[in-house]
Amino acid sequence: MSSKARWFLVALSTPLVIVAAVGGLIGASPAVPQKGFEHLRVFDDVVQLVNGAYVEEVDPDKIFDGAMRGLAEGLDASSAYLPPAEVALVDNKTPLGEGDTGLVITRQFYLRVLGVKDGSPAARAGIRSGDFVRAIDDTPTRDMSAFTGTRLLRGPVGSKVRVLVIRGNAAEPHEVALTREKLSDAVKGEVKEGIGIVRMQSFSTSANGGAAALRGQVDALQKAGAKAIVIDLRGVADGSYDEAIKAAQVFVGAGTIATRAGRDVKNKENIAATSGPAASRVRVVILQDFGTSGPAEVFISALAGNKRAEVVGERTAGLAAEQHLVRLPENYGLWMTYRRYYTLGADAAPILEHGVKPDVNIEEPTVEFGDAAPAADEMLAKAIERAKAGSVP
Repeated sequence: MSSKARWFLVALSTPLVIVAAVGGLIGASPAVPQKGFEHLRVFDDVVQLVNGAYVEEVDPDKIFDGAMRGLAEGLDASSAYLPPAEVALVDNKTPLGEGDTGLVITRQFYLRVLGVKDGSPAARAGIRSGDFVRAIDDTPTRDMSAFTGTRLLRGPVGSKVRVLVIRGNAAEPHEVALTREKLSDAVKGEVKEGIGIVRMQSFSTSANGGAAALRGQVDALQKAGAKAIVIDLRGVADGSYDEAIKAAQVFVGAGTIATRAGRDVKNKENIAATSGPAASRVRVVILQDFGTSGPAEVFISALAGNKRAEVVGERTAGLAAEQHLVRLPENYGLWMTYRRYYTLGADAAPILEHGVKPDVNIEEPTVEFGDAAPAADEMLAKAIERAKAGSVP
């Protein structure tokens, strides 16, 4: 029996040891059993029963790995139990492969598509936000974390990856082969009906994809005659939280721009805007959907909470939180959420698992797999209508 298995069986036979260990990980006092941990006794009974009475001899390591994956998955969609190989990737700061499919994923039963980058292989294949990915290169995703899935989807430019996709209640999955490409995070802009339309791909730190690029597009569109700006954040699901905060300061000159906290919610960190009079005063409407998440949610909360934008679309995914690595025995690790962001104002609430609600609700149309999207973009049309109304600061 490996040392990991021996540690597992000893810990399970003494639930208080687990209480102490978990309490230490999450910052709680291990001397006081936490609410709900009485279920560890039931868990211990189940393990002993399986170990002694299951139809065949069980592998303790397999039980351990399954239990730890379940524990991490029960926390939130971004937390994950990492084997040694993935811990090494974090330790070595190994970058994602340069080749990208354009998919940004989360964990929801299987892996689920949050965002699909414009013009990407995934977009051309017809994959949409909300689709489920059942397998990646024949590897089922039922027990796969978003951390693992993201790594599997990336690779060398020109290499191929196969994904098994299910949309809605469809019984038959669709296998799609994608060739990875080097994608651009560039911010794009155009003027429609006298309104400037800014399309973000990510809150990346690249020179053409972050806060500076956003400011450049806003200034250029105003010079081109735009009287208001619509910022399209549909499917924007990755990037840097710090960059999202910088981007919000393009429009918010003073006041609290973001609030975040760890376990001790009484000691929230309030981040103040510093751009002052340099902040743009152009009217802003933000367009969001289910695929809008993470840094984009913090950006939206900053503008909405400071009365600098009206928000049109669907409730966002609710993933605005940060994770770090907690080391476990034998080089395993827990990729665990340690800090989450909040909406602003008197009714401030965690964005994590709640999302950001729009001021004007309008849903993305349902499109069958393989069918073309509607020619008319009703969500964008509604955002332009609101921008024209002049009701936005």
